[in-house]
Amino acid sequence: MNRVGEMSRRRFLAAAAVTGSALVTGMTMSPRAAASVAPSAGGSWHGHESANGWPLLAEANWHAVEGSGQKVALADGDAALILTYVARRFHYEIDELRPGDLYGHMTSADVEESYESNYLSGSALAIRPQAYPAGVTGGLYAAELVVVRDILAELDGAVTWGGDFSRPKESHFELAYPPGHPTLSAAAHTITKQAGGVGRAGAGAIDAFDPARRAKANAFVQPAR
Repeated sequence: MNRVGEMSRRRFLAAAAVTGSALVTGMTMSPRAAASVAPSAGGSWHGHESANGWPLLAEANWHAVEGSGQKVALADGDAALILTYVARRFHYEIDELRPGDLYGHMTSADVEESYESNYLSGSALAIRPQAYPAGVTGGLYAAELVVVRDILAELDGAVTWGGDFSRPKESHFELAYPPGHPTLSAAAHTITKQAGGVGRAGAGAIDAFDPARRAKANAFVQPAR
């Protein structure tokens, strides 16, 4: 069995293990479930920084998501390191990434929500936004939510997930702090330490369903900003 096939098998077994135990109030195991869609004001983003304090970019370099064969345009440095790590874990632990699944830096200033301005600075990533659009919840299996919550806890608040926003966007992941913040530096250090460690214990070798990791993720509270 190839690596992706093995991960698909693990996803199936994990889903069976958590049936009936949704992580969000009102969540069910039904995938891609339609939910209420909140209205959006929309508008054009103005200024030199995105909502999370990152400078807007006229262009951004492309960065590979290791193991997936896919690339995404992001701000260099910690932004690319952290967000490609999120995408890599999605690829290995939720579903294989395919061409067209990843959206990073964008230049259009037209945004529906202020958090979407973070694409303008290359400090946010959308994974399959067509499948998980803004205003819709219930797009992830409970087992897939386990992985998302594990990622957020592992990075200790460096990344915020759009599924937790008042007008949610479950495809959206963004850096929670401006450039140079120590939380981002610590998350980047965690990722690089894993990548260089014995057995390369990073994305692809993580078991988000390990009891100790589940306990940490369940106890994690996104820091207030």
